[in-house]
Amino acid sequence: MNLVLVSDIFGNTAALKAFAEKLNAQSIVDPYGGVDMAFNSEQQAYEYFSQHIGLDEYVAILQKAIKPLAGSTILIGFSVGASAIWSMSAHPAIKTIAKGICFYSSQIRHHTDIQPQFEIELIFPHYEPHFDVKSLQVELATKANVNVKHVDYLHGFMNPHSSNFNQNAYDQTLAALSKELKN
Repeated sequence: MNLVLVSDIFGNTAALKAFAEKLNAQSIVDPYGGVDMAFNSEQQAYEYFSQHIGLDEYVAILQKAIKPLAGSTILIGFSVGASAIWSMSAHPAIKTIAKGICFYSSQIRHHTDIQPQFEIELIFPHYEPHFDVKSLQVELATKANVNVKHVDYLHGFMNPHSSNFNQNAYDQTLAALSKELKN
């Protein structure tokens, strides 16, 4: 089983590497080719990602990274990384992906027409400023291969670089993922 983490706009940070190590992930896919961009803020990271990469390019980067993997693969993505997994899930040619676990992907709201070809677990935050989380959950919960969860935390709760980081939620989620991945 391959376990691949798909980063958010911050990319391949020391915190994400530590998380990958705790889960025994084989690799991290990020939009910047493994370079730690050391962004000073979420705004700086967002602007850089939007101007230089974009979601479509990130999907292409992810597809290229997982193409050579042999055997079953689980993808765990955060924010725009989760959006890349969701976008890629529509491609039936990707047979090696067993599951995608997607944390707080706000861009999914623009791609609700997608019919995932592999199992997807969507973890939505308590609140998003740009859309109604509960309405989106209701819409996506009817899709085949989709399991929707709602948590009491905010977008970025798993990322120490985010202003919404929540240590308790991080610890609980890490423990739950560790247990799930051992089964």
